[in-house]
Amino acid sequence: MNDATLPPQPAELGWDELPCAASLIGPQAQLLQANAAWHALHPAFALEATWLQAFAAAEREQLSQLLGRAQDFELLLPGHGRLPDLTCRARWLSARQAFACLWHDVSAQRRQEQAAQAQSQALALQASQMRLLADNVPALLAFYDAQTFRCHFANRQYAQAFGLDEQSILGRSFSEVIGADARLLIQPQVDRLLRERVTVSYERYLPGSDPARSEDGRWVEVSLIPHLVDGAAAQACFVMINDITRHRVAEIAARESEARLQKFMQASVEGILFHRQGQISDANPPLCRLLGYGLDEMVGRAALDFVVDDLREQAAHVMAERRELSYESALLHRDGSRIPVELIVRTLESQGEQLRMTIVRDIRDRLAAQARIQHLAHHDALTGLLNRAAFMEQLGPALQLAESRERRLALLFIDLDNFKRVNDSLGHLEGDKVLTTVAERITDCLRSTDLVARFGGDEFVILLRDIASREDVMVVLMALLAVVEVPVLADGCRLCVTPSIGVAMFPEHGGRPEELIQHADMAMYQAKADGRANYQFFDAELARHAYSDLVLESELAQGLERGEFELFFQPQVAALGGEQGGALIGAEALLRWRHPTRGLLGPDAFIDVAERHRLMLKLGEWVLRAAALQARDWRERGVAAVPIAVNLSRMQFRLEGFGAAVARVLDEVGIAGECLELELTERMLMDEIASAPATLTALRALGLGVSVDDFGTGYTSLAHLTQLPLDKLKIDQSFVAKLPEDGGAAAITRAIIQMARGLGLHVSAEGVRTPAQRRLLADWGCDELQGELIGPPMSAADFEQWLQQRSSAFP
Repeated sequence: MNDATLPPQPAELGWDELPCAASLIGPQAQLLQANAAWHALHPAFALEATWLQAFAAAEREQLSQLLGRAQDFELLLPGHGRLPDLTCRARWLSARQAFACLWHDVSAQRRQEQAAQAQSQALALQASQMRLLADNVPALLAFYDAQTFRCHFANRQYAQAFGLDEQSILGRSFSEVIGADARLLIQPQVDRLLRERVTVSYERYLPGSDPARSEDGRWVEVSLIPHLVDGAAAQACFVMINDITRHRVAEIAARESEARLQKFMQASVEGILFHRQGQISDANPPLCRLLGYGLDEMVGRAALDFVVDDLREQAAHVMAERRELSYESALLHRDGSRIPVELIVRTLESQGEQLRMTIVRDIRDRLAAQARIQHLAHHDALTGLLNRAAFMEQLGPALQLAESRERRLALLFIDLDNFKRVNDSLGHLEGDKVLTTVAERITDCLRSTDLVARFGGDEFVILLRDIASREDVMVVLMALLAVVEVPVLADGCRLCVTPSIGVAMFPEHGGRPEELIQHADMAMYQAKADGRANYQFFDAELARHAYSDLVLESELAQGLERGEFELFFQPQVAALGGEQGGALIGAEALLRWRHPTRGLLGPDAFIDVAERHRLMLKLGEWVLRAAALQARDWRERGVAAVPIAVNLSRMQFRLEGFGAAVARVLDEVGIAGECLELELTERMLMDEIASAPATLTALRALGLGVSVDDFGTGYTSLAHLTQLPLDKLKIDQSFVAKLPEDGGAAAITRAIIQMARGLGLHVSAEGVRTPAQRRLLADWGCDELQGELIGPPMSAADFEQWLQQRSSAFP
């Protein structure tokens, strides 16, 4: 075969004939060859030097890296500007040491994919919104396949109603979801839907978790809705369930209401009446019994016929206005007697008709109880006597009447002696018996015109009217002293409860009720002070002292319990310094009583009473502890690290083991003895000279300083003074006050200072008020100053403020 007979050979295929853009690119991104389709992709592709610039920086970097690896690759290059979305499939031609690259425009494909993705997202959003709506509608929704009866959709409420969730319920059969028993029960409804292709609705009761508790169950209305396609058989079924429990309960309640009303009328203990336009239509047995009529005798009669005449107009007015209220009235019994009642009137709807219902409440017991309460409001519950308030109400008019008729009255205030011992020993029940016995015996001694009251506790008050003279009062007093004595057995011993009686006469001992009561009370305290089982007429002078003493004793004890006492502090400074002295070296604690009615009291107002009644021991211990606590507080806060001086009472200093008591306080508070200083008077030292050295030695062993207060006013033996372990002498302010004018005071003051210095004792001056006194004392060698010039007694807060101001003024 020659060449002429060979089939013609196809011409060599050119680059421009390729059905896509093609290029030959070197590993350094040099363009070696490209077809026209490639050059047409972008103007930058026309030149070798610029083709790579057509891509974004990230794509240029990625493409350069791939070209440098000498390996086949495929890459999607997103377009921008005029450059379309491209794919590049590159094959490494080792013989050419270059990449053969095929480029395809995939912009249309990318737009389709993005559109599909957007549509998918929209559908997902729509599905999410539908799910949100379905999960929040007040109904249970589900969608079941009509052939397989498996669930394709359910909202949250539906799934949770059957113990599932929106995901776990999918694919389950109708029977698996609601249970086999429930499926058999409602299968006829499902069959009807499939057969007739119509919506089927029915009601169903769902029992709760505890079948025994019917109130836990729910009534539901179920709607089965067929899903029809082009009129064919149902493809699926929508299930919608609504809770209609509230409506069913309301219907049942309405049906049961009338039955309950009838039962209530029969069972109620209060009367119930129904009437139409004022004519009785029904009444219950309690009302019939209350009024003494039979039901047949009442039905048809006017309701107002049973209201008493004087209140009938009021009842007619309520009926005419059809008001709903409660008010008190009175009804007539068959026998004509009056029955107080409370009427509670309401309007009811019954079968479309308005009825008036009246509840009739018998209030005879209530009124009797109110009368009893009224009695108790004016009388003592235990003895039946008038109480304090009722007695005072009658006392005022009685005094006015006596004054207008120029008559005399006598007020007797009785307090039982030893009554507290009866209560403490035998208890309050026995004490109550004593009080009732005393009340009866007092009443037996009096006239019917006299008043007697129990003021509380064991206190009784009597008002004797129309008294001619004291002799008339004496007759009653002798009788009371004779009969009121009540013997009781306490702890095996016979104990007599006797009266102490105070008497105040009108008008000589007072013209006002409160004044007369107060004076009789004062006289009673005087009777107790005179030996009890006694009487005493009011005497202004004696009563004033006795009463105030007893009252103050009681108030002192209460003040300690209530925390009414506080310490004031007066600064003690070095004598050498400015016009107001030098550095702070101590503070004297001064007791104050913040009385609830009398205000702030100094010791002169109560110390004597405290010492007479041995309250000084408790009070002194409180002062010592309070001073120790304040010293600790000031030291911990850096306010003032100086000792606080405490005045001792005679009773404290005499107390056996006083040193041990002080040591206990220091230990409990947690401070050293150097934080406190104890002040005694010369008289205390001399009275206890036998035991004083040992006591003072014990105190100083604890680190406490010991001072002799008010020195120069007592009778201290100089010989004893040299033997006592002391630290300081305090010159009494009576000498300092006369300086510098009084020569005698100056001589005594200077002598005390010289003597103290000779004995090695510090010396302090109290009551320094003027700069001249300060200068003179400092010149004579006095160590410490205390007085108004330095600072007055101050509360702890004011003391701290004074100290701050002084530090600012004298840095």
